[in-house]
Amino acid sequence: MAEGSDTTLTAEETPGHAPQGLVAGIRSFAAGHGGAKAVIEYVGKRGARIVLVGEDGVWGDQFADDTVVARQACAKAGVTVENAWERELLDQMRPSNDLWRSMARRTMAR
Repeated sequence: MAEGSDTTLTAEETPGHAPQGLVAGIRSFAAGHGGAKAVIEYVGKRGARIVLVGEDGVWGDQFADDTVVARQACAKAGVTVENAWERELLDQMRPSNDLWRSMARRTMAR
């Protein structure tokens, strides 16, 4: 009996296709906020969350089927994808008053 395995599992990027609606949504957000940067977060079976941070500090998100599709959509929309949440990007974000109120309600409800 051989020790170990002679096969190797590799993770291959599947050639996904970025839906035009997703690309248009990202493009629209960037145009409405003076440009944008994105951070892509893997959210399991649900796919990938694209968090967009506008140059004016407003932020929003979109969902893609997976991280490959999310990166393709951002590239087609002309939005730079950041590798991680850097301090400068976090400092740029300006949550709206409505968001603060909704977060407070969730905290108080616990």
